[in-house]
Amino acid sequence: MLLRLAYLGVTNALAMLRLLPMSDRAKDIEILALRHQITVLQRQLRGQRVQFTPADRALLAALLHRLPRTVLRQIRLLVRPETVLRWHRDLVAAHHARISRPRRVGRPRTVRSIRALVLRLARENNSWGYRRIHGELLVLGITVAASTVWEILHDAGSTRRPTGPPKAGRRSYAPKPKPSLPPTSSKP
Repeated sequence: MLLRLAYLGVTNALAMLRLLPMSDRAKDIEILALRHQITVLQRQLRGQRVQFTPADRALLAALLHRLPRTVLRQIRLLVRPETVLRWHRDLVAAHHARISRPRRVGRPRTVRSIRALVLRLARENNSWGYRRIHGELLVLGITVAASTVWEILHDAGSTRRPTGPPKAGRRSYAPKPKPSLPPTSSKP
C-alpha cells in the first residue's frame, strides 16, 4: 500500500506541475469535463458502490480534508463528503494507534530492585519458601504477587518450597497411603 500511495503522490504532483502553465480558462474547461465524466460514471454504476483501494482513500482524504464542509458538499465526488471525512479520521486514528502502541508486548518486567531483594531474602533465609518471602515483602510495603516471587526464584534456578516438618495445625498435602481392605471371606 505504501508503494501505491507514493506512486499516486508522485503522479498527482506531476499533474499539478502540468497545471501551472495552463490558463484559468483551460483549467475550468478541464474541471467541467472531469465533472461530466463523474456524472457519466455515476449513471453507469446505478447505485453500486465504487471500490477504492486503501491508497486511493488515503490520497483523497489527504487532498480533501482541508476543505470546509460547505465546499466539500458542492464538489462532485464518487463518494459522499462524510465518507471522505471518515477516511481521514481513520487515517489519523491509525497513525495515533501505531505511535502509541507499546514497544514490548506482555507483562512488564519486575523492577530490578525488587528482584534483587527477593533473591537476597532467599539467600539469607534458606528455610523460607516463596510464599514466606512474598509475605515479608508485603510487610515491607512492596506489593508484588506470590507468583511473581516464584517466577523470580524459578528464573534464578531455585525450587523454593517450605522445608522442614509441617507446623502444628497445618495440613500436609502429601499423598497418604490408602488403607488396605480386609480380605473378604466367601461362604459357600
